[in-house]
Amino acid sequence: MEDTLNQQIKHFYDRSTPIWLDTWGEHMHHGYYGADGSERKDHRQAQLDLVEEMLYWGGVDHSKRVLDAGCGVGGSARYLAKRFDCAALGLTLSTVQAEQARQYTVKASLENSVQFQVRDMMTLSASDGPFDLVWSMESAEHIRDKQQLFHVFYEVLTHGGHFLMATWCHRPVPPDLSKSDQKLLEKIGKLYHLPPMVSRPALEIYAATAGFMEVTSADWSRAVEPFWQAVIKTALRWRSIGGLLRAGWPTIKGAWAMRYMQQGFKRGLIEFVVLQGRKV
Repeated sequence: MEDTLNQQIKHFYDRSTPIWLDTWGEHMHHGYYGADGSERKDHRQAQLDLVEEMLYWGGVDHSKRVLDAGCGVGGSARYLAKRFDCAALGLTLSTVQAEQARQYTVKASLENSVQFQVRDMMTLSASDGPFDLVWSMESAEHIRDKQQLFHVFYEVLTHGGHFLMATWCHRPVPPDLSKSDQKLLEKIGKLYHLPPMVSRPALEIYAATAGFMEVTSADWSRAVEPFWQAVIKTALRWRSIGGLLRAGWPTIKGAWAMRYMQQGFKRGLIEFVVLQGRKV
């Protein structure tokens, strides 16, 4: 089952990455628009601001070796390597993303410090470390066994190391999710190749169970919600529409899922969650 899910994710990003690079840029994640979402800015600047806000929130001001788990085309890996003058390793399931990441990295003259592998992050073990920062930017939602994911992160971190995660969750329960809520989550999961989402409290429990201390989390949904409208406007340009058509039906459906994500945020059903913890 996991191999099938990974193949679906790989195929989706192999096909969709070129159009998302045009729409999202090399940082393939949300942007930060101030704590209440009221700041107006270019969405690519907002993406960089999200990285900085996460580092500030997590109290991370240095690193020697970073793992970017689910790196996309390596935007975070390069940013962190340059900011901290450190080494970084990025993992992705997509060969297209890995190749594009390498090209960006050469262009940035960071090929001696930033490396990429086409690899399932769940195959990592202690021998692949140690890292003093595990960075997970909107990739954990693709992982079915989230408890095991935190065990993996714990294994590869050095003592005193941190993990910083941003991921999509459904709202805490109770009250139970309605049938309408469940239907919307199922649509998003199918179009983006996601296993069932979990809640923020569940992630905190998984992290603590894996051994992490000082586990904290926050809901940044309001801060990032404007990003979807900005991206939808960009995606509806004629050039982007042509790219969607060339990328094929799965990518078109993925673009349509942006509307469902907007609905989820507005209903308070989907939360953009940041989470951190430390290995003592």
